[in-house]
Amino acid sequence: MGDLKLGLQLGYWGAGPNPKMVEIAQEAEKLGYDALFTAEAWGSDVFTPLAWIGAHTERIRLGTGIAQMSARAPTATAMAALTLDHLSGGRVILGLGVSGPQVVEGWYGAPFGKPLARTREYVDIVRQVGCDELEREAPIALTPEIDARVDVDRPVVRQIGKYGRTAIVVLLTGRAASILRNGPYLKVSPRVLVDKA
Repeated sequence: MGDLKLGLQLGYWGAGPNPKMVEIAQEAEKLGYDALFTAEAWGSDVFTPLAWIGAHTERIRLGTGIAQMSARAPTATAMAALTLDHLSGGRVILGLGVSGPQVVEGWYGAPFGKPLARTREYVDIVRQVGCDELEREAPIALTPEIDARVDVDRPVVRQIGKYGRTAIVVLLTGRAASILRNGPYLKVSPRVLVDKA
């Protein structure tokens, strides 16, 4: 058996943040935990708590467990992950998932249909945005039938920049992970790895 790595799931907020969130993260780091994860559902987002925790820790990796795909466009997810990765010194793990119809339709007001196709397309776009020195003259292409919120004719911002690490790990949930079958990690760009476990 390889090295055992421990992770801590902080979950999402109920009425507000856990007042000991940073203290818990710092203690986990002192104890040698590899990563901690936050979640999002009916109120708190997944990235803001990680930014706060990342500002108060030095080594523990910061994971989204999970960033819901319907909450934001894939380009916005990629930019948030890249920015947090840059600010934290390369500690981000990007966990993605489709959630369920209750949250997707009831909270975000988006159609739930075709979750596997949406996941494939979403990861592909995160991969495109995650490349170093992105230079794009054409818009990133989304399938309108899969994500009706997207204007496929709108141009995309040109430069993301270099963030000083070889990859951001992308964790997929549910059946989406079983679609990808090329070893324990499928390398989809020089900067993004998809964990299929």
